[in-house]
Amino acid sequence: MGQYGPAWDSTGQYGPVWASMGQYGPAWDSTGQYGTVGASTGQYGTVGDSTGQYGPVWASMGQYGTVGDSTGQYGPVWASMDQYGTARASMDQYGPVRDSTGQYGTVRASMGQYGPVWASMGQHGPVWTSMGQYGTVRDSTGQYGPVRASMGQYGPVWTSTGQYGPVRDSMGQYGTVRDSMGQRVLEAAALANLSGHFSWVGSDSWGAKMGPVAGLEEAAHGAITILPKRASVPGFDEYFTSRSLENNRRNLWFHEFWEDDFNCRLPHGAPHGEPHGGPGAPIRKCTGRERIGRDSPYEQEGKVQFVIDAVLAMAHGLHSLLDEACPGGGLCPSMDPPDGRRLLAHIRRVAFNGSAGTPVSFNENGDAPGRYDIFQFQGGNGSGTYRAVGQWVQGLHLRAEEMTWGAGALAPPPSVCSLPCGPGERKKPVKGVPCCWHCELCGGYHYRADVFTCLPCPAHLRPTPNRTACRPTPVLRLRWGDPWAAVPLALATVGLMATAFVLATFVKHHETPIVKASGRELSYVLLAGIALVYAITFLMVAEPGVGVCALRRLFLGLGMSLTYAALLTKTNRIYRIFEQGKRSVTPPRFISPTSQLLITFTLSGLQLVAAALWLLLRPPHALVDYEMGRSPDPEDARGVLRCDMAEGGTLACLAYALFLMLTCTVYAVKARGVPETFNEAKPIGFAMYTTCVVWLAFGPIFFGAAQSAERVHVQTATLTVSMSLSASVPLALLYAPKVYVILRHPERNQPRRARAGPAP
Repeated sequence: MGQYGPAWDSTGQYGPVWASMGQYGPAWDSTGQYGTVGASTGQYGTVGDSTGQYGPVWASMGQYGTVGDSTGQYGPVWASMDQYGTARASMDQYGPVRDSTGQYGTVRASMGQYGPVWASMGQHGPVWTSMGQYGTVRDSTGQYGPVRASMGQYGPVWTSTGQYGPVRDSMGQYGTVRDSMGQRVLEAAALANLSGHFSWVGSDSWGAKMGPVAGLEEAAHGAITILPKRASVPGFDEYFTSRSLENNRRNLWFHEFWEDDFNCRLPHGAPHGEPHGGPGAPIRKCTGRERIGRDSPYEQEGKVQFVIDAVLAMAHGLHSLLDEACPGGGLCPSMDPPDGRRLLAHIRRVAFNGSAGTPVSFNENGDAPGRYDIFQFQGGNGSGTYRAVGQWVQGLHLRAEEMTWGAGALAPPPSVCSLPCGPGERKKPVKGVPCCWHCELCGGYHYRADVFTCLPCPAHLRPTPNRTACRPTPVLRLRWGDPWAAVPLALATVGLMATAFVLATFVKHHETPIVKASGRELSYVLLAGIALVYAITFLMVAEPGVGVCALRRLFLGLGMSLTYAALLTKTNRIYRIFEQGKRSVTPPRFISPTSQLLITFTLSGLQLVAAALWLLLRPPHALVDYEMGRSPDPEDARGVLRCDMAEGGTLACLAYALFLMLTCTVYAVKARGVPETFNEAKPIGFAMYTTCVVWLAFGPIFFGAAQSAERVHVQTATLTVSMSLSASVPLALLYAPKVYVILRHPERNQPRRARAGPAP
């Protein structure tokens, strides 16, 4: 076991056995079945012995505290309560433990330098388990032969000489690899029929080994790998090939190496694998006269120089720290133990020529300068080889003309972490990888301000198609020839012409009975209100400006207020006359034409006063509404030119007129029983009922218009058409019959003559 452990030798079944603890002392020997046992007084104190039923028993009172030993029912038990903690081999902590001839074989437990270590010769052969510096190590001689697993510096390593053949290290330098991630990836590429599709880059774990590419030459063609620059260490071959069982004093696993390297079995060696010939092959005994390199193949491992240089770097660092900490020479208290941080600083400052003659030094990060050979695997059709194509020594030196590429390509494939982003895309860095990014499109109304930032365009702008800048948003105006304006303008024009025709007819026949009976003064006021309602359509279609917006506020509700005030006054007059006639012969007050005009202008004047106050308190102006015309696609975005009077302002202008309309409708309902010969209330009632239907339909259309750039145009068309229809209803129901009689039946528009008295 070398410096820290027992070394033994045997020539018989139980044989003469020599055991030595080397530096630390107790030695014993045996020649009998259980053996004569000697005693030694070593560094750890007196060691007693016994030749009892279960073999030697000893105890020590040394440096590590009291160590007891028992040969009871479950075999030898050691216990230590000192620096390295409690170690027991018993029925609880480590499971059932029997002595060297029991069911589970020999069991030892130790709390030494490398942590708890125990060994068993049980059902599956010798098993070593260590939780120390190099991770968990297990060894088993089960179905697949001796298998070792180590979690040491280079990750998990399995070694097997069983079903899958001899395997050393995870990349298969000495044999067949079955658990290689690189080989699995290559197999997946071959199964997916993607040989030549990928460009492989392998680390020094792949290197120039044939194991990962065996049988997968097509898939691995063009793979680029690296290996640290290696050189043979002079004198190491002579040293290692001279090692034998007789002169080995340091290597803990040298006996197992010997058995495996020469395919033999030492007399007391525990079986740890199938013979090289496979299960059932004869196993020869090792003679001890075998020689490395003569009776087995030998080649110096490429990492030998690095191991030696690492030890030398540690030695130089310790020497430098010793000179600094103990200038007088010798070992001073500050070096017992040495400060790890100071030692690391000294190691990083060392510089010397290594075992192979190459310089050894470290940079500010503690890394040695990289020196690598670069290889490319070139092959196919079941064969291939690694070809040196360059090196890395203080920079890249690559012979690209000697390299080949997959899929018959003449140029190397692009080698970038991320492709450049397209127009309108920003770079979104990958966390932890500063040279890589994802490309993210600047969406919505954002544009790319720089390679990493998307910013929103101002409200009056929209991004360009490639989203690299902002551009003005087009402004949408309602023009005279637009479909949303053509229909309302046509209705308003026809309505104005009809109103003018009725007015001209009434003026021409001003003194006729029909005109007089309809109340000439209120009829002219009513016609003026109807004309004003038609005229407002032209203001609503005109391009918004300060003047147009001011006129809209004034006249949008004034025309309707004047119309319905006249109708309300006329209906109220008729209702009051006949209601008064039921109770008295005295006519009601305020039924003269002058009173009727005064009432009408008073009612409509309230609308005018309110509109004037609004103009004074909030002067009108035109604006471009970009929010109204904003759409999910910036290409469809439009600004809408409109007055500052929104939907609420429109309702405010019409609210009073609609109130007059409803009041007039109520009086028309009340006056429906008036005799027909004196009744103008019935046509007014029909006109009011129809107007109510028109405005009931107006609401859902006006407020239900979809949010779009043309929403204001739809609302304008809906409003103007509704107003034109509400003006056309009284024009058709009240004036059309009278004009028809005046023009087509003038005989019915003659004053009745007074009856003649009786003849004398």
